[in-house]
Amino acid sequence: MPSLPDMTKHRGFPGGMPGTGVQFTIRRANPRGVTPIKALPRKARPGTKEHRIDAAFLHALWHHFGAEPFERGNLDAARLSLLFGREVVPATKDFDPLSYEAMLVIDEKVARKNFPESFEDVFEV
Repeated sequence: MPSLPDMTKHRGFPGGMPGTGVQFTIRRANPRGVTPIKALPRKARPGTKEHRIDAAFLHALWHHFGAEPFERGNLDAARLSLLFGREVVPATKDFDPLSYEAMLVIDEKVARKNFPESFEDVFEV
């Protein structure tokens, strides 16, 4: 079996949203290749369960990384893709959506507009 690519594990980052089965991180690199990060249309409307999950993930990103660029690492590609191109954007011009080392950053202005609850000190689940 070929060795898996290196992947930063963000220690202390929540694994998912309690009571939903939704994951925020992955345990190990994908043996079939890195799942690309791409902007996915978001159908969740404010007040829905899906919107709360996106808001919780953004809350975790903000309180773990703040306004600083961060490495994709073991963050779930599907969760990132729902925020990508809006609240989360590439931090570098040479962004590689197929790399666990890709650098991302929160677009604070857009994120605060779309998910103001994610910037509160406490996020009620």
